Amino acid sequence: MAETQSLQNLAKRQPGPQIKITRKQEAAMFIQAWWRGTLVRRTLLHAALRACIIQRWWKQMLVKLLERKRKLALDFYVHQEWAVVKLQSWVRMWRIRLRYCRLLHAVRIIQIYWRWHNCRTRGFIQGHYIFKESQLNLQLEISLGTQACRVQQCIPLPIKE
Repeated sequence: MAETQSLQNLAKRQPGPQIKITRKQEAAMFIQAWWRGTLVRRTLLHAALRACIIQRWWKQMLVKLLERKRKLALDFYVHQEWAVVKLQSWVRMWRIRLRYCRLLHAVRIIQIYWRWHNCRTRGFIQGHYIFKESQLNLQLEISLGTQACRVQQCIPLPIKE
């Protein structure tokens, strides 16, 4: 009913001679208006659905982008942590090695003094040898504390000719 009044108002507004609208024409105009409205609503529905699809796709892309950023940030963090751990282990190794080298040096000094002390109190053997033809000339010096003994000996070697 409201549409028929709007159609009559439209017919009244048009300049020129007034056209009388019959009932068939009015029904045809009503059906046409209904169909145009249906087409417009359908077009709007399709546009809204397409917009919804685009929005969903865009949200999925944003989620993927955010995940990629999170993964990159996590990878960067892991890489930094790994580098820090590696550096700390190198520093610990260097400190332990430095301590080990100091202890080794101290041990060597103690061993040198201990050996010197043992040689002095127990004695030591010092000497040299010379090979001459078929004999061994041996000269030894044995030192026991304050006493010293020298030994010289020529030992024939059994060499087959």
